[in-house]
Amino acid sequence: MLRWTTALTLALATGALALPAQAQVWVPAWTASPAPDRLDGTPEAPVQFANQTVRQDMRLASSATALRFRISNELGAVPLHIGGASAQRVGTASPARLVTFNGRADVVVPVGAALLSDPVAMQVPALGDVSLTVYFPDAARPAVRRTAVRIAEGRLAQVEDKVKLAYRQNVVSAVLAERATRPVVVVALGDSITEGATATRGSNGDWPALLAARLQQACPDQVVLVNAGISGNKVVDHGRSHSALARLDRDVIAQPNVDRVIVFEGINDIRHDGGTPPTPGRNADDMLLGYRQIADRLHANGITAIAATITPFGGSDRYEPVSAATRTTLNDWMRGGHSGFDALIDFDQILRDPAKPEYLPADITRDFLHPNDEGYRRMAAGVDLALLGCRAR
Repeated sequence: MLRWTTALTLALATGALALPAQAQVWVPAWTASPAPDRLDGTPEAPVQFANQTVRQDMRLASSATALRFRISNELGAVPLHIGGASAQRVGTASPARLVTFNGRADVVVPVGAALLSDPVAMQVPALGDVSLTVYFPDAARPAVRRTAVRIAEGRLAQVEDKVKLAYRQNVVSAVLAERATRPVVVVALGDSITEGATATRGSNGDWPALLAARLQQACPDQVVLVNAGISGNKVVDHGRSHSALARLDRDVIAQPNVDRVIVFEGINDIRHDGGTPPTPGRNADDMLLGYRQIADRLHANGITAIAATITPFGGSDRYEPVSAATRTTLNDWMRGGHSGFDALIDFDQILRDPAKPEYLPADITRDFLHPNDEGYRRMAAGVDLALLGCRAR
């Protein structure tokens, strides 16, 4: 005891007593939701990766001192073989860093599972771009939503910028960032309009990315916003992907330190299916059940639920009066103040043509359903940043 006391006294006297390291937090800095293999191609020539190196560039919504990459095979049909991976800051001379999984560079991700990489030390500013390069030695059918990737034959240390971008499903479903302070973490849950399917490829022109840039400019390092949109997604029913009700726990609640969620989908539920004869879409009562369930489950996990009104689709290929009336009913309900959500973003009001409220203005869409780059810009510009916890400095 005397020896310990003497050492403590000396340490205090010389200022040499080590203090606990500042606690670090992990937050999602980029996400792409798992989605079943679309089975593109033919049985004889399926769209897959095989003996190929694939690079994906991702713009991080948070600053980071270290990164972890989440490789998903949760919706895959066969084991996923990763033959090696590396990460690198895009547009810098910094060297590529080996990405390992519990010390292993070569791993197989079981069906139904995801693997989280070991931390990769890397200083990245908010809105900095990071690339993850993965070698697939065997045939792989990724089960994460489509994103912009560069694909090269064989095993390469790097895939160069000159390789043309492709729009393909890949395997990384999240990039987690380590940082010293906890921000407000916001998840945008939605369909193709949220995914940014009609934004210029590789431009980070989807509305969540544009809104993340606004947030970073207005209140640096205070708010992180990530994209959980999937083309074709629905609130209630499965389509090309699991419904919002089915994927809420995996894609939102399971992400670390989520504070708020923007729920912006429903248009794929209420439109008819385009078949012969067409099957009607969901009615308002069905949709209200789905929305309320999402809000209740978010609240049960301490997460703020923000509703977003459904945007116009007059003139699109599956427009008809019944589904249009359902959209109006749902939007009125969201605006009524008794929906069970905590706040509202009125994307309908932000985007609609004042002269024809059932339509998007012709200059912000190419199919009267999806916004173009200018439409996405208007969506991001129209959001009140205070709803997302931004306190401008």
